[in-house]
Amino acid sequence: MIKLGDKLPAMKLMIATGEGPREADTAELLGQGKVVLFAVPGAFTPTCSAKHVPGFVKLAPEFKAKGVERIVCLAVNDAFVLGAWAKDQKSGDAVIMLADGSAAFTKALGLELDLTARGMGVRSQRFALIAEEGVVTRLFVEEPGGFEVSRAEAVLEAL
Repeated sequence: MIKLGDKLPAMKLMIATGEGPREADTAELLGQGKVVLFAVPGAFTPTCSAKHVPGFVKLAPEFKAKGVERIVCLAVNDAFVLGAWAKDQKSGDAVIMLADGSAAFTKALGLELDLTARGMGVRSQRFALIAEEGVVTRLFVEEPGGFEVSRAEAVLEAL
């Protein structure tokens, strides 16, 4: 599993935009400036939709005031699903929706979660991290079923 001081992996993923999916290089997206990355087990799932994304959308101005240049939500879903979810969540420019459709980035972080028994396949654990110039400076990984350390309020407090 990725740890403090590690560099985030560089690879090509997809971002959901208003104009449709576009390719993104994680080295550029996550490797420049101070970035908050949070991951959810899946778009449109209950806790993710009711609490996780809304918290980051609501507190985005406070994150910016603390020097965070980008807030990125990672999910093991395709960019079309994340695009629809962004509209549903009214995330606008506050949160960038990053699609890890094949879980390649999630697996490179060592934070995958096998939910095959629940019909969801391989997903991401719920977590958040703070990276500066692509290096992990803070890491918040939830216990299974938990929603405490990776919520927006907790991450903001850690800045």
